[in-house]
Amino acid sequence: MSQHASEYYQHLPGANSIPARLAAYQRRRMFQRFMRAFATIPRPTIVDVGVTSNESYALDNFLEVLYPEKSAITAVGLEDGSHLEERYPGLRFVKVSAGALPFDDGEFDVAHSSAVIEHVGSRRNQADFLRELWRVARRGVFVTTPNRWFPVELHTTLPLAHWLPPRVFRALLSQIGHHFYAQEVNLNLMSSGDLRNAAREANVTNFHIETVRLGPWSSNLLLIGYKIR
Repeated sequence: MSQHASEYYQHLPGANSIPARLAAYQRRRMFQRFMRAFATIPRPTIVDVGVTSNESYALDNFLEVLYPEKSAITAVGLEDGSHLEERYPGLRFVKVSAGALPFDDGEFDVAHSSAVIEHVGSRRNQADFLRELWRVARRGVFVTTPNRWFPVELHTTLPLAHWLPPRVFRALLSQIGHHFYAQEVNLNLMSSGDLRNAAREANVTNFHIETVRLGPWSSNLLLIGYKIR
């Protein structure tokens, strides 16, 4: 994210709110999909790109919370996540700047990133983000993002407004005080088509997109790509 993480956090729904509880439920389901997607890899090394220093929700940083072998995880973030090393012995945390990841090609079996790609900016930036994940992964990638076509925008909890053209949606957000989310660099929602196009531009091969449903709607998109099955 481009600026002032504190502004981002202060607009999040409360930890006991219905959106927060639904988010925890969906994160657990996405973790189960991750485990199934790479079940054939024995003891994979994992880089988790985009961990947060804010853990006000039950399953923030859900991979770190739920994955049984903490020593397999290298957690990466723009913010200080050093507390994760204390909370999950064996885990390694690396603080990074925006842009290229400080790792070698194929350094990890799997690159994981949840609910980050919608916060990296333009469509080009999103493709570049996927390209870096693909570069450092030896076996595959697993990326999640909210579905733009879910009827409630999950960051602001506004219904339907995000279905407007992006420029109109951002103008509306600015008018009602959501100045942080009104900037493309901080929130650029993706449809399955957008995610597919970004993956193709990033030269991700052998990928597919799954959805996680909430009632009759798809709330989250999962990009799963394999270099080696």
